Amino acid sequence: MKVAVVGATGMVGEVMLKVLAERNFPITELIPVASERSIGKQVVYKNDPYTIVGMQTAIDMQPDIAIFSAGGDTSLEWAPKFAEVGTTVIDNSSAWRMDPTKKLVVPEINANELTPEDKIIANPNCSTIQMVLALAPLHKKYTMRRVIVSTYQSVSGTGVKAVQQLDNEIAGIKGEMAYPYPINRNALPHCDVFEENGYTKEEMKLAREPQKILNDKTFSVSATAVRIPTAGGHSESVNVEFENDFDLAQVRKLLHETPGIVVQDNPATNTYPMPIYAHDKDDVFVGRIRRDETQPNTLNMWIVSDNLRKGAATNAVQIAEYLVEKQLVKTLVS
Repeated sequence: MKVAVVGATGMVGEVMLKVLAERNFPITELIPVASERSIGKQVVYKNDPYTIVGMQTAIDMQPDIAIFSAGGDTSLEWAPKFAEVGTTVIDNSSAWRMDPTKKLVVPEINANELTPEDKIIANPNCSTIQMVLALAPLHKKYTMRRVIVSTYQSVSGTGVKAVQQLDNEIAGIKGEMAYPYPINRNALPHCDVFEENGYTKEEMKLAREPQKILNDKTFSVSATAVRIPTAGGHSESVNVEFENDFDLAQVRKLLHETPGIVVQDNPATNTYPMPIYAHDKDDVFVGRIRRDETQPNTLNMWIVSDNLRKGAATNAVQIAEYLVEKQLVKTLVS
């Protein structure tokens, strides 16, 4: 099993290598890929050094799976070239997510839609993944009508430049700015770029992607995405209006029984999800589960997850694991 990791030197790429190692993914040959300036440098995987190669070299090596985390433009240019040689691409950018010919996959929800013909598979947005994982079992049981979500997103979602900006500001050091304003002791209601409708791209991802993942446009999502000065982990305040009424004990039970979700919900002991507890974990944590007392059939939840792991690297690796388990990749099919 040849596996290429495209963007191996980036924040998500580094976590990708870590997750592949932790989960003991069956790699016989690792192909780390990065930009021209990184070619010839080395990354370490399971204590062994591997030399970084360029895109064309990686394509010529014909990997079975290529996991991309190198930005949308890179993916648009290169993912089809990998697919042409028979490689199955799992892409972490926004490039293919809303393409009607590509699957948008959270394995616990819709991996069963994948076939050997799916050569480019889209990994959803980090904020979408944690939200939709909690919403899916509730939608199945009670039928969602409308979701209102406000996010509290860490600087790691922007990238290493943003993490450095926060570190510099905490230390009182002037440096390069990833944001138009300081982030330390601040909150920026500005994740990604603004679109013509006044929403940011991040907010529109949260609005559109859940409908595609759940294959259902009968519910709507309205989002406000905010960047806060935490180093890692995204949090979400989610308000869900259902067609049918619910029992809170049953809601907690449904979530507790959902793979990948950990319920942390006991106000009496100050037990609720926080980024500091989600750090370096693959689960999605749900708490502050309570009825919205202002209108019928409406629920409030607080959802937290490590955006670099389940929100990116782990979800991509889980897709790869499913492909291997179901023998949907080239090497195992041929």
